[in-house]
Amino acid sequence: MARVLHNDQLDQWDRDNLLHPSTHLAQHARGETPGRVIRTASGVRIEDRDGQRWLDGFAGLYCVNVGYGRSEIADAIAEQARELAYYHAYVGHGTEASITLAKMVMDRAPDHMSKVYFGLSGSDANETNIKLVWYYNNILGRPEKKKIISRWRGYHGSGVMTGSLTGLPLFHEKFDLPMAPVLHTTAPYYYRRDDLSQSEAAFTAQCAADLEEMIAREGADTIAAFWAEPVLGTGGIVPPPAGYWKAIQPILRKHDILLVADEVVTGFGRLGSMFGSDHYGLEPDFITIAKGLTSAYAPLSGSIVSDKVWKVLEKGTDENGPIGHGWTYAAHPIGAAAGVANLKLLDSLKLVENAGTVGAYLVERMRDALGDHPHVGEIRGEGMLCALEFVQDRDRRRFYDPADKIGARVVSKLAESHVIGRAMPGGDILGYAPPFSLTTQEADEIVAATVKAVRAAGL
Repeated sequence: MARVLHNDQLDQWDRDNLLHPSTHLAQHARGETPGRVIRTASGVRIEDRDGQRWLDGFAGLYCVNVGYGRSEIADAIAEQARELAYYHAYVGHGTEASITLAKMVMDRAPDHMSKVYFGLSGSDANETNIKLVWYYNNILGRPEKKKIISRWRGYHGSGVMTGSLTGLPLFHEKFDLPMAPVLHTTAPYYYRRDDLSQSEAAFTAQCAADLEEMIAREGADTIAAFWAEPVLGTGGIVPPPAGYWKAIQPILRKHDILLVADEVVTGFGRLGSMFGSDHYGLEPDFITIAKGLTSAYAPLSGSIVSDKVWKVLEKGTDENGPIGHGWTYAAHPIGAAAGVANLKLLDSLKLVENAGTVGAYLVERMRDALGDHPHVGEIRGEGMLCALEFVQDRDRRRFYDPADKIGARVVSKLAESHVIGRAMPGGDILGYAPPFSLTTQEADEIVAATVKAVRAAGL
């Protein structure tokens, strides 16, 4: 398709005025790196203002789960905006949309969960959960039980405390993070184990032992919560090693440490199950939700609390009055209306089931195509998640020099075939997290473009 030339200043306005997240700011401002001005999208494809189209193999940022261009959600947003664009949720106020969505979320959540608080982003939902964890222990008369254990390579947000929970150096360097009282333990990343001779079972046992050792060193009476994604997301799209959650959860229960399952990525079907907690048999005290709640058609997040936690929150307000936490846009009716329409689509189109079947097909076809490549160390995935890890020496598991930017090079070549993947931080890792509406033919297109990109990148 011929490139359309625009007689306007939009590209320059972008570089002059907009501060982009996760961007090399100086290069972008100077025009040294290409930008994309996206105009429209449909299904699994996005289109820029020049008419160029890409298959979005990452669903935006793991979030456009039902696919682009769903008029059902757009109509629900428009109708809600006309009827009631906003009212707050403070002191017991609700809207039809927020109350309906809360019921729909809790109908899908694990049985032992009790209530949901709605925010706007995964970061603020985790911020809410941090405050509620501390409030919970204060109400129980345990003011010293405040430390939080997260994991290296975990991702939980970009705020001050949520960025501290995140276990990736990119989100810490020059920001004075992580802040106390956050601790980090071993990432459940079997491919990156130190000892290549170690079995998967032995590595799982080591992760559990490392956690036990940290708890013993710090003192269980000082540790409030353990924060974890069911599957590591931004840290490399890494499913846990076999038996990991069965080994970790008894340790937390033994030491009365709350489990916070960060399901911003995995919630509402990405693993082929409604929640990652269902998928791996987790019994969390909190669940963090966001992206899949509305498929990103409108900003909305949630903090789901268990029966156990809710009883303590009730006790706290009986003793101290109204809880001192809230956001202006909590339970925003437009976001809630988008969520209601989105969850109805997930059910009616059987998209969670499709995520499981087509996602497994994508991983299998990727392994068939590149599983024996000398510079592909591992191909992994679960549900509609897939990742390839590139290595300089497959047999010795020798990684490339980060300065070579192999992952970014492959992603750049991939874009030349009009397919979008993501270069993950912390390694030369190509990640895919397509919309749940992906077909097997579109999965084949992703695989073919990946093979071509790997070859074009000189691997």
